[in-house]
Amino acid sequence: PPRGSPAPAARPPAPTPATAPTPTATAQPPSAPQPPAMLRPGDKGPEVLALQQRLSDLGYWLGTPDGRWGGLTTQAVYALQKTAGIGRDGVVGPAVTKALADGVRPTSRNGGTGIEVDVPRQIILVVRDGAVVRVLNTSTGSNVPYEEVYEGKTYRGSARTPAGSFSVFREVDKLDKGPLGSLYRPKYFNGGIAIHGMTSVPNYPASHGCVRLSTQAMDFVWDTGLVPVGT
Repeated sequence: PPRGSPAPAARPPAPTPATAPTPTATAQPPSAPQPPAMLRPGDKGPEVLALQQRLSDLGYWLGTPDGRWGGLTTQAVYALQKTAGIGRDGVVGPAVTKALADGVRPTSRNGGTGIEVDVPRQIILVVRDGAVVRVLNTSTGSNVPYEEVYEGKTYRGSARTPAGSFSVFREVDKLDKGPLGSLYRPKYFNGGIAIHGMTSVPNYPASHGCVRLSTQAMDFVWDTGLVPVGT
């Protein structure tokens, strides 16, 4: 501008474009743990195989894990449920899943080497040097009176499995027919009372006094020499 002229007024600075605020991420609450999938008889696949392997690792006998839930897997689940003191429904839900995760297994009352029939819990413990190496589901005496007719003779009694310490004194490697039914490959330990195989081994006491195992479990007992005479 010419000398002496007033200087032009300074222009105000151009406004800075407004910047949109950056949204703040909101912390999401942790999702609630999902209950385990229900597994039941007839199922098959990797989840069943993992179940079978875990049961076997804990000593609950079910044969060879194969990923298919058959009768032996049900027997093993019964044995776990009885040991854990939970419902004996034979399926895998939250309570069984927890028992498996906790590694629930029974301990021997008497130690030593032998077989323990835990009548209150309805399980059989195979004990070696004080350690439980196998657990089997069983069904013992129903504790109700019975009356059976065999070859024209009537047999009456109370279906009770006796308490005490016994030894196997006789074994029969076949189906042994008697007044109270046919016993599969029995191991007699008190008169006519034996550990033997049976097609029906429920989750409650149901026998005349004998100690029932599944026929497959009884084959396992014989094939591995678990209960020889004198046990």
